[in-house]
Amino acid sequence: MITTKTYIKEWQQALHQEINYLKRFGGSRYAVTNGRLLSNEGSYSYYFETAFSIRIPVGSSIKLESGTMKNKGRVLSSEGRGIILAIDQYFGDFIQDAFLLHDPWELLEQLIERLDEIKKSKQKRLRLKRLMNPSLEVKHPIGKIKSNVHELILRSKYNPVTYVWGPPGTGKTYTLARTAAQKYFQNKKVLILSHSNQAVDVLMAELAAFIKKKKRFQEGDVLRYGGYKWDTLSAHNEITTNLLIEKHDPNLAKEREKLVEERRNLKQDLARSYSKRDSDHLLDLEIKIARIHEKVRKKEVQLVKDALIIGTTLAKAASDSAVYEQEYDIVIVDEASMAYVPQAAFAATLGKRAIICGDFKQLPPIASSRDLLVEKWLKEDVFHHAGLVKWLNEGNLHPQLFLLKEQRRMHPDISAFTNRYIYHSLVGDHESVNNSRNKIVGQSPFKEQAAVLVDTSFTGLQCMNDKMTNSRFNLWQLLLSFQLMNEAYEGGAKSIGYVTPYRAQANLMELLLEEIYDKERSQADIIAATVHRFQGSERDVMIFDTVDSDPQDRPGMLLIGKDSERLINVAITRTKGKFLHVSNRHFIEKHIYQGKTLRQLIDHQVRQKQIITTNEIGSWIRNQHPKLRWIHARKLEPVFRDIQTAKSSITISLPVGTQLNEEWKKQVHNKENHLKLSIITDRFPFPFVMIDEKVLWLGLPLEGARGVQPPYVAARLSSSVVCEYLLKQI
Repeated sequence: MITTKTYIKEWQQALHQEINYLKRFGGSRYAVTNGRLLSNEGSYSYYFETAFSIRIPVGSSIKLESGTMKNKGRVLSSEGRGIILAIDQYFGDFIQDAFLLHDPWELLEQLIERLDEIKKSKQKRLRLKRLMNPSLEVKHPIGKIKSNVHELILRSKYNPVTYVWGPPGTGKTYTLARTAAQKYFQNKKVLILSHSNQAVDVLMAELAAFIKKKKRFQEGDVLRYGGYKWDTLSAHNEITTNLLIEKHDPNLAKEREKLVEERRNLKQDLARSYSKRDSDHLLDLEIKIARIHEKVRKKEVQLVKDALIIGTTLAKAASDSAVYEQEYDIVIVDEASMAYVPQAAFAATLGKRAIICGDFKQLPPIASSRDLLVEKWLKEDVFHHAGLVKWLNEGNLHPQLFLLKEQRRMHPDISAFTNRYIYHSLVGDHESVNNSRNKIVGQSPFKEQAAVLVDTSFTGLQCMNDKMTNSRFNLWQLLLSFQLMNEAYEGGAKSIGYVTPYRAQANLMELLLEEIYDKERSQADIIAATVHRFQGSERDVMIFDTVDSDPQDRPGMLLIGKDSERLINVAITRTKGKFLHVSNRHFIEKHIYQGKTLRQLIDHQVRQKQIITTNEIGSWIRNQHPKLRWIHARKLEPVFRDIQTAKSSITISLPVGTQLNEEWKKQVHNKENHLKLSIITDRFPFPFVMIDEKVLWLGLPLEGARGVQPPYVAARLSSSVVCEYLLKQI
């Protein structure tokens, strides 16, 4: 048996390896543009614009890359689509394009320090040992159990560590919240932790609602500490540090709000036009806001000390002495399957009892280094390392593993696949789930069908790698997915998710939605994200776009690698009532063997007659969006009309070995003396026509389309952001 000192030594070595990797190579890369020098006093302060809102904590270490230049710095301010950086080196007065590299390795250094503290405490080492080697003997009275909640209350009272396996929709949040509330009613001090802010918010909202319902709520007893999201906790903002500070010291809160608003307006001014006076004022504001934050911090520490239930992230708990210097009666770790083992272990040492909850059939923790200890301890969860998964693979449930067995989220036609292929038929459907999802199932597209495979076979060579990030994207499947989203929205759906394994595809969809779907999004909950970002969420309608197709010679590792089962499981199980799976069946059957999860999903949907082919595209597209039109590719009048009305440029992609026919040559020849004409032959495997960098015809000229079978379909998209994205690929 491994000793606690060996565990800690290996964990610290793994964390050091990951830190060294992140320092050397960086982690997340963000494109930043239009950088302007604000100040050169001390370090060089730059203001940049960003395509997306980048949330990086103030003070975080970063690297900036521009051309051959690279230097380290830190974040001075990050909100909206503007970010201010302090860089150690002068990059020039104006930086047109650059990359910001960030990974929160400082948080890993703080975790190493917490592990050092465990070494010095015999009590904490004992708690760690119980976590990693859970007892085979349960001490709770099994004969007294009345319900799931009652069982968890009893287990966590009599056993030092309780593992909870909560597959999607099985009432994990409901059960944890009521268990935490019962401990609170007994005047116990409870710490609730999770990998993500979103998971903490959801659990704290459920907990606050239950305590209020029981009329036992006391202001200040329940505290959400750290970076909460307003929309999740809007009904319970009295548990947030912000509101409590506002109540106790309204002047401090008003001053902070006023300065932050002033900073926001000033950033907008700087984005429009640079001014030395504005830039000096902005830096002055940052200093004033930092002073306010110091005052707020002192008040927050007192609130944490006084609270009986505290909810925050694992990272915050390891980095904030207000949390980790206290002793708790019970620690609850939610989404533990996404946490590093050292994080879960540190959390368990903070309390007399621990509940470790998660789903080891969903996504594992993410780390970048390929070091052996990183692979061992930072890329697999605590359920595996504590031996619980080994028991399951041998056909048994470990005595300390409590399984929630009934799912209430998905329509049975959706859960049929995951219940059987992912959860070993241990999970079933609650009797209510069929009737409760019938309304969603009855809506467009594909009325009365809960699970549908939209097959994109033989629609061309559409999948390629992003030039900058190497992540894959597929414009054809992107536009089909957008059309499915629009059909669902027009059919009455108000909760729609688009999920994909590839960041490039998710970012492209998000850009498209921002540009042409803003009005619809103001009236419905519509989100596009990678599968990793979607874990913990749910939507009425989910669109899962696998992206991969020809001319790729094999599927990406995200879809066939060792964690692919977990990724596909997450993608499916976000869904309540309608699962729309956009995939190239022919490509998958050709390249993925039958034992892999994606192939099993395709085969299952084909067997269940849940497949819609391109032949049926004319029957299900009912609501054409003004910015996206689908048309038979043989009808050339609309595209020729666009060519004739072009004002500045025409760009045509003709893949290698193809050429324009006489009819096309005539149309283009009439315009080539009046504007910029570009014909690209060596970058894209699929044809397109771009007009004035704002209108895109995908699937034309048909002569350039390879791997296509009838019906021949083209799409006309009005989107300057998609056109700009394609031009950047050249």
